[in-house]
Amino acid sequence: MRPSLALANLSLVPYLFSNTGEARISPKSPPSIDRAGVVSRFNPCRNASSKSTPMQVGNGDFAFGADITGLQTFLPYGILSSWGWHNSSLPANSTPSDFTGLDWWTHDRLVNYDMPNPAEPDISQWLIANPHRINLGRIGLVFGGDYSNYTEEDLQNKTQKLDIYRGFLQSNFTIDGHLITITTSVDPESDTIAVRLNSELLALGRLGVFLDYPYATDENKFEAPFVGDWTAVSNHTTVLHHAGNENQAQVQHTLDNTTYYTTLQWRGSNVSISRVPDSHRYVLQPNGDHTREFELTATFSPREGFQSSSLSFDAIIARSQQWWTGYWETGAFVDLMGAGNATADEIQRRVILSQYLLAVNEAGHDPPQESGLVNNGWYGKFHMEMYLWHSAHWTPWGKLPLLERSIGVYNRFLPSSTQRAADQGYSGLRWGKMSDPSGRSAPGEINALLIWQQPHVFYFAETEYQSARHAGRNMEDVLAKWDYVLTESAEFMASYAFWNTSTNVYDLGPPMYPVSENTPPNSTRNPTFELAYWHFGLDVAISWKARRGQQAPQAWTHVKDNLAPLPIVYAVNETTGEKVLTYTLYEGIPSMWTDPDTVTDHPALTGIYGLLPPTAAVNQTLVSATAAQVASDWNFTTCWGWDFPMLAMNAARLGDVDAAVQYLVHPNFEFDDVGMPVGTKAPTPYFPGSSALLLAVAMMAGGWDAATNGSQQDFAPGFPAKWNVRAEGFGQML
Repeated sequence: MRPSLALANLSLVPYLFSNTGEARISPKSPPSIDRAGVVSRFNPCRNASSKSTPMQVGNGDFAFGADITGLQTFLPYGILSSWGWHNSSLPANSTPSDFTGLDWWTHDRLVNYDMPNPAEPDISQWLIANPHRINLGRIGLVFGGDYSNYTEEDLQNKTQKLDIYRGFLQSNFTIDGHLITITTSVDPESDTIAVRLNSELLALGRLGVFLDYPYATDENKFEAPFVGDWTAVSNHTTVLHHAGNENQAQVQHTLDNTTYYTTLQWRGSNVSISRVPDSHRYVLQPNGDHTREFELTATFSPREGFQSSSLSFDAIIARSQQWWTGYWETGAFVDLMGAGNATADEIQRRVILSQYLLAVNEAGHDPPQESGLVNNGWYGKFHMEMYLWHSAHWTPWGKLPLLERSIGVYNRFLPSSTQRAADQGYSGLRWGKMSDPSGRSAPGEINALLIWQQPHVFYFAETEYQSARHAGRNMEDVLAKWDYVLTESAEFMASYAFWNTSTNVYDLGPPMYPVSENTPPNSTRNPTFELAYWHFGLDVAISWKARRGQQAPQAWTHVKDNLAPLPIVYAVNETTGEKVLTYTLYEGIPSMWTDPDTVTDHPALTGIYGLLPPTAAVNQTLVSATAAQVASDWNFTTCWGWDFPMLAMNAARLGDVDAAVQYLVHPNFEFDDVGMPVGTKAPTPYFPGSSALLLAVAMMAGGWDAATNGSQQDFAPGFPAKWNVRAEGFGQML
């Protein structure tokens, strides 16, 4: 029987690296940080809507994006979820089984890969774009009477504040002197939005709420900043169902074979609900019963029947505040405000807002997509190679239960991953790339040939093992939990490595794509990061068996000990003019440091000493020379958000703390006013930048070398000593 990676009934109780972590924080045991004060200092405020990013409330599986009104009155920001997916109609006279992929020569044998087949363009594209994530709807204000055509520009005295410590959004504005106050929150335990309106316009019957629904389309790989087609009214249906009481109704929304339900519940009498003709818009209208207040909850669910609980607005607000204060007050925390400089202040702002946004967008039961629950990228699918960057930060920040929500994906994807490896002639299991919740990986040349997602399971497992060891948890439970997944992953990694009879080493590739995805696949062999990661993964696999009193398969050790050496190349040192040896992207790459097409995209070769702990294959002198060459020659305008935290981790482990903090505020690594990481090569937000930031800061604050307890490290070794960093609850990174 395979142990499950998912734990049942987890509450937000921190797994701290308590014993050694507490001892290392400070020998004088300073008073705990005023977390509420630090967090509240960075509450986002706006006086106008942003055209690119919303204010958000959510619970990790479900999120609501708001404009300046606290709803979606003027801008159709998303209501996105983990479960809301849609398949468009199949191409005529075709089924998914018609897709055959392509055969590529792989070490003297033909291997069939899930790549788009030019002879099957329609079904190939359908499989890429389906299923796609849907926008569940839109909720906004209806202005009556003379205000019916008002725009945002007609509102006066607009102010909006997101209370991230307590988890609710407060929005205020006036119309002709009439104050409107709106409070918005999301229940932490259900897909429910709670809204309270307060205005004398309610008593006058001149203010209501609408609910609207878009169609879902597979036409766009990216849907940002808004998701859905609001013009295709005839392509889908909605039906209004009245409940047995006057304060509840439900809308059933059907898009082809996808159906879900919105249960509306409100407080107050004399409220009508009606449909706007020739649309999917419904209006809730309080009809002037002399009350200034209207409360509404909207629960979205794929299940038929009235799903809304009996919770009132006040109850949901109370639950939200309890969850969010618990979130902030448990686990690790860092306070950089004592540094007294703009760089530290900006890093602190980014850290706090990232902690909020990642709990809203990336703490769900599936790995997150790149834009979380804000909008859609890559059709809303998630990428298994990015799961590490999205979610590895939860453990060192003492919030393992939030990682536990989604880590079961590795158990869930065992059948599809085992089949993938077998179909390609390998042992074990091969993890996919661009995936939907079923485990199907979308066809694509890069999708089929990427390999750096394979060792992620070892990183997650070893991080949990070290945290559990320091926290005094039952180690056998952790070892058993991960054993099957690690065993089968190692089987694939050993099987994938190819014995080169000319060089007497094991090669990785070709064909393959490295992290940067920008090299010729049929000549890309032995990329530096992937080789180091293969070493790391097989090291952990062998150690895992030893911890269980078992002997690892001899093939694992033989492959690990005989992998090709990390490739090196000469570079010219910019300062001295001397030739120095550095690592290179992959073996045999021409003109590594002088070709502008080479020094672009992800500088993954720095990840071998920073993100990854050093292995026997890594030479620190070469690592240092490589870091210097990257700093002088890399085209950082082509980088993605997570590259800069990766560079910071590399600099920190090398002891260059000034470079580490500067990478975290690099001009090409931007965050907007509400903390959304600005997209450069993909639309905003690009959340791997946020989660990688938290991973880097955890390392810089808590240190590394967890396996040896890092006992010789200074406190917060990745930050300048003069910053007077205060930190608590961090565990050491690997």
